[in-house]
Amino acid sequence: MKVRPTILIADDTEVNIDILVNTLQDDYELSVALDGETAIQITEDILPDLILLDIMMPGMNGYEVYGKLKESQTTSGIPVIFITALSDEENEAYGLKMGAVDYITKPFNPELVKARIRNHIELKGYRDDLEHMVSKKVRQLSQAKAAIIASMGILAEFRDPETGAHIHRTQNYVKILAEGLAPKKTDLFKPEDIELLYQSVPLHDIGKIGIPDYILLKPGKLTHDEFEEIKKHTIYGSQAIQRTEKYLGTNTFLYLAREVAEFHHEKWDGTGYPHGLKGNEIPLSARIMAVADVYDALTSRRPYKDAIPHSETLRIITEGDGRTMPGHFDPDLLSVFLETAPEFEKISIQFQD
Repeated sequence: MKVRPTILIADDTEVNIDILVNTLQDDYELSVALDGETAIQITEDILPDLILLDIMMPGMNGYEVYGKLKESQTTSGIPVIFITALSDEENEAYGLKMGAVDYITKPFNPELVKARIRNHIELKGYRDDLEHMVSKKVRQLSQAKAAIIASMGILAEFRDPETGAHIHRTQNYVKILAEGLAPKKTDLFKPEDIELLYQSVPLHDIGKIGIPDYILLKPGKLTHDEFEEIKKHTIYGSQAIQRTEKYLGTNTFLYLAREVAEFHHEKWDGTGYPHGLKGNEIPLSARIMAVADVYDALTSRRPYKDAIPHSETLRIITEGDGRTMPGHFDPDLLSVFLETAPEFEKISIQFQD
């Protein structure tokens, strides 16, 4: 059974309400308010498809009620038709300028009221359908983008198969760190920024595609020259993403992906590569990736080493050893890492190689 559209009538005169109810009750579900405050309360429980709003009401007038409705994300999209005894053009223009979809004057012409309401209800239906289609298309594009990103990351995994579920783990580690840091860096992180950073993680090692197999897949210790070549994967990755930007244009996602790819081996104390950046010179996205990457490297099994237990990895990252030291990491991120360490361990177990 088709659900009938809902209309909220807000008018302080019962005679006017009776006329509108008798005019509209056969075609619509109706709610009634005798003042502005009640009208706003009703929209908190029942979201109408359209509001007929009297201007001259006790307490809050119609313009004030309309302003309150527009302040709320939930009610801001509801079409409003002002109804009033005022008929001068100045008041009509003011109401329409505020954003009302129409203006009906008293005394009412029932057939005219029906026609106008029917038109605006149909327009709202078309708009809702369009928004639904746009939302669906955006979701599809987002899913396609995520699939392409994952595919590019998997290409790097094919060149370096020992990484296994490395991408899935580091994505989640990065998200945990970013969400933990967000309350302390409210000027830097919004939920949409964290999601973009999460999506960019699969590309952090995309530059490994440019490293020769005899170096990338070497089971033993690398020579000095071989390690110097390995370092170049950060530059190769950044260059690959830059070339992508030439085709797609620079956007926040690609910008973050390039930052993460190029700078995730930089260290807080300036001893990292490829540029030897120090402290806040290193983009925050890359500083987050650095903690996630090191934790995963230590806790993952490799042909040349066993996986290090979570508790020992925690000690190594926060206290240091021959492989890493606290000075390598942003102190704020180390603090968040300690707070969220149990979540890291869960992710490590969930996405084992």
